[in-house]
Amino acid sequence: MIPDTEPDREQPDPTSTGSGGARPWLLGLGKDALAEGLEGLGVPDGKALMRARQIHHWLYHRGASSFDAMTTLPAELRDQLSAGYRVDRPAFVDEQHSTDGTAKWLLRFADGQDVEMVHIPNVQQGGPDVERGALCVSSQVGCSLTCTFCHTGTMPLVRNLGAGDILAQILVARDRLGEWPTPKGQRRISHIVMMGMGEPLLNYENVKQALLIAMDKDGLAFSRRKITLSTSGIVPKIEVCGRELGVNLAISLHAVRDDLRDELVPINRKWNIATLMEACRAYPSGDRWVTFEYVMLDGVNDSDAEARDLVRLLKGLPAKVNLIPFNPWPDAGYRCSSPERIETFARIVERGGYPSPVRTPRGRDISAACGQLKTASERRRRKSLVPA
Repeated sequence: MIPDTEPDREQPDPTSTGSGGARPWLLGLGKDALAEGLEGLGVPDGKALMRARQIHHWLYHRGASSFDAMTTLPAELRDQLSAGYRVDRPAFVDEQHSTDGTAKWLLRFADGQDVEMVHIPNVQQGGPDVERGALCVSSQVGCSLTCTFCHTGTMPLVRNLGAGDILAQILVARDRLGEWPTPKGQRRISHIVMMGMGEPLLNYENVKQALLIAMDKDGLAFSRRKITLSTSGIVPKIEVCGRELGVNLAISLHAVRDDLRDELVPINRKWNIATLMEACRAYPSGDRWVTFEYVMLDGVNDSDAEARDLVRLLKGLPAKVNLIPFNPWPDAGYRCSSPERIETFARIVERGGYPSPVRTPRGRDISAACGQLKTASERRRRKSLVPA
């Protein structure tokens, strides 16, 4: 039997069909695991790895969502696979498009859980058809970290996403954008950012498996330089991530004092700023910067003194700072810093030697901007439980 991607987890199994039996889902399995399973189906040892590579090619290079489409496999093997396994996509539930071109897509997995992902296009110089963009991918249903300025943090953690769940977001995005087979040159999805719902390093093994498959040159073929993982500061996993994946690292910092960061990013009470910065300095980024994300909150973390302290905190570290205007949401309790205050803060950081671009808010009109991912379906579901 081809193994499930997460045989020991306690959460509902996202590989199940939800009705009519439970055929394991093959998304998220690497070539070796596929080959092992094929041997269990009677494929000779000498051909199992070849067939596994063919399946991998169809899934991640050609974008196949059924075994019938895998025409280089023998018909008998396709029938066997169809009878016992699945390679279909999660249900596509909804999409919203912003006036700035941002798209937000809602997916529903076989266990009924929903996640959102966001595509942020960036039209380049050279003509209207020359385009690239980032896909913001979720790693959990909900989040356990309760960062006080983040809307997603108000949603409880339901479960980790499996490697297949994470990869499925990329596959569906390519379906929507018509980007199959994997392009060799310009791409509409040129970058992957693990900045959606959830904390990636609290679901590290599944994120790792998904990203290793995403980086396989025979499939989705994303360069590690085009993948960024954002963390609120799960320090023990930062070193592991650097050693095993080597993708770009982004840190949700948002404060330069422990007392304030304890409030804004409560995981700081476990791993404080000094410990976090030590892990960042040890991260094997090579000639790449570590990015620090800093949400601008009026009268909370946006003073000149805090800008100067941020420069001191980063001293000697190849880094840049993304200044993020706060995206208001009902009952948030915070306001966005004024444009003038943000500009002054940025100038201080830049004079200190660190690029500090102000992130242009994208997708605000569809609640797809930074810190706003929180599925509408989940909100409706929770409201339905409140007695009339």
